[in-house]
Amino acid sequence: MLCVSSALPKTTLTVKPNPAYTGEKVTLTCSVGSDSSWNFQWYKDRNDNVVSKSVRHTITGDTLTISRAAESDQGPYWCEGNRVSRPTSSQPSDPVTLTVKALPTASVKIVTPQGLLYPGETVTLQCDISDYTDWTYRWFIDNQLLPSQTRKTITISLPDKAGQYKCVGRRRGRPQKSYHSFSLPIIVTALPKTTLTVKPNPAYTGEKVTLTCSTRSGSNWNYQWYKDWNYKVVTQSVRHTIRGETLTISRAAESDQGRYWCEGNRVSRPTSSQPSDPVTLTVKALPKTTLTVKPNPAYTGEKVTLTCSTRSGSNWNYQWYKDWNYKVVTQSVRHTIRGETLTISRAAESDQGRYWCEGNRVSRPTSSQPSDPVTLTVKALPKTTLTVKPNPAYTGEKVTLTCSTRSGSNWNYQWYKDWNYKVVTQSVRHTIRGETLTISRAAESDQGRYWCEGNRVSRPTSSQPSDPVTLTVIALPKTTLTVKPNPVFPGETVTLMCSVGSDSIWNYQWYKDRNDNVVSQSVRHTITGDTLTISRAAESDQGLYWCEGNRVSRPTSSQPSNAVSLKVKGELLCVFCHKDGHYLY
Repeated sequence: MLCVSSALPKTTLTVKPNPAYTGEKVTLTCSVGSDSSWNFQWYKDRNDNVVSKSVRHTITGDTLTISRAAESDQGPYWCEGNRVSRPTSSQPSDPVTLTVKALPTASVKIVTPQGLLYPGETVTLQCDISDYTDWTYRWFIDNQLLPSQTRKTITISLPDKAGQYKCVGRRRGRPQKSYHSFSLPIIVTALPKTTLTVKPNPAYTGEKVTLTCSTRSGSNWNYQWYKDWNYKVVTQSVRHTIRGETLTISRAAESDQGRYWCEGNRVSRPTSSQPSDPVTLTVKALPKTTLTVKPNPAYTGEKVTLTCSTRSGSNWNYQWYKDWNYKVVTQSVRHTIRGETLTISRAAESDQGRYWCEGNRVSRPTSSQPSDPVTLTVKALPKTTLTVKPNPAYTGEKVTLTCSTRSGSNWNYQWYKDWNYKVVTQSVRHTIRGETLTISRAAESDQGRYWCEGNRVSRPTSSQPSDPVTLTVIALPKTTLTVKPNPVFPGETVTLMCSVGSDSIWNYQWYKDRNDNVVSQSVRHTITGDTLTISRAAESDQGLYWCEGNRVSRPTSSQPSNAVSLKVKGELLCVFCHKDGHYLY
């Protein structure tokens, strides 16, 4: 008789957790009643697909452990027991389908600001996980954990915190974590480049300098200006004007030299630009102008040459100043300007003063520094003094005119009479030696206004003319000759009397026929005071007589008297008598 046994033992499969999340550990447990002597075979999807051990799959006793579940682990699982003793196998378990769900995926986004990111800005990042709540967040930059950041949003500063950002979520309940987000690159866009131009550079003192700041990106920029140091901001001043993109230095000075840069700022993003590259402004001193004045001091009447020279370049024109900035020296009868030279043709005391000059031209530098002022001194020519002795003079006297100049020596003198063009020259009666003009015998024609002027080789080459002196030549006192009796008879006594006005202090000289024939005392000729007595006239006494007075005081002589002709008429009848040693007629 055939006996049929009961059914094979029932196998039960449990899967925990199910559904599972990728990465979770899943435990599959197979049991056959309460008997523990079973070994188990594991199947997935198909009867011929036996689950075997692998890196992630561990089989221990009645347990199949999937250490890190993956979507590939999804599917129907079942198991079957087997052993040595009978029954040697169990019924297969009912299949259990393992579901493996993907973990929630984190994503990183920029909350603010939107668009390009610039240095100096603050950026807010947010980590979004769409499923579930109660997440705790972990943030990474360039795969490095940011341990202090656990919130959904974080704030970072640029450019220091630029990099690749990602996040992941963790929670107490299942799923306990999310997938890491993709990396979000935080890229810093360079601020717009600012360009600074400086014109002219180098500049010259006094020139206008324009500094222009330009930013290619966008518009509505305002600019901040810096010089030498970050904290030294260039502000408006008397010489510094800021308008829009331009800083204007109206009159450059050496203190304006230095490194300048600028930076743009505005309301819209980007709110600032990169600082421009610094530009060094060089301010050069204007070319130096040198003034020479020759001669200086000058003397009145001399030609004075003022020469202005500028070492730098050529094509300079010059402006001339005297005493004040607004007093410009211009062309005149005595003042000639040609090129670099101002010529004063005949210096006068009014030309004295402080002179300076300044160059100007079309090319840069368009002007020079004013020269140092030079004081022109115009001295009066040395004074010449004329003395005339004697004055008044009497005709026939020697007159000495002496010209003297106090300043220096080696003077020669020019003599003038009555008119500038009437020069007194050497003649029979006029002798010029050194400082003296001598008139040997003054005549009425010598009367007039005399003056003299010195000249020489060394400066000053001439003197002032002397003050004119009027020489007066007075006729000598007139002498009157009387002869009584005239005619006379031989043997008579003749009295010739000479008189000069009413003055009685004269001595007289008597002349007969010739100037060199002086009548002197003799037996018959007696001179007493103003009288010449001829005691016994003879024919030899006939002739022309005249007389002339002389004395110690001036005038020392008189004019000769008019000549008087003495006539002796008839014959002399004589009876000679001799008494007491005298002859008697």
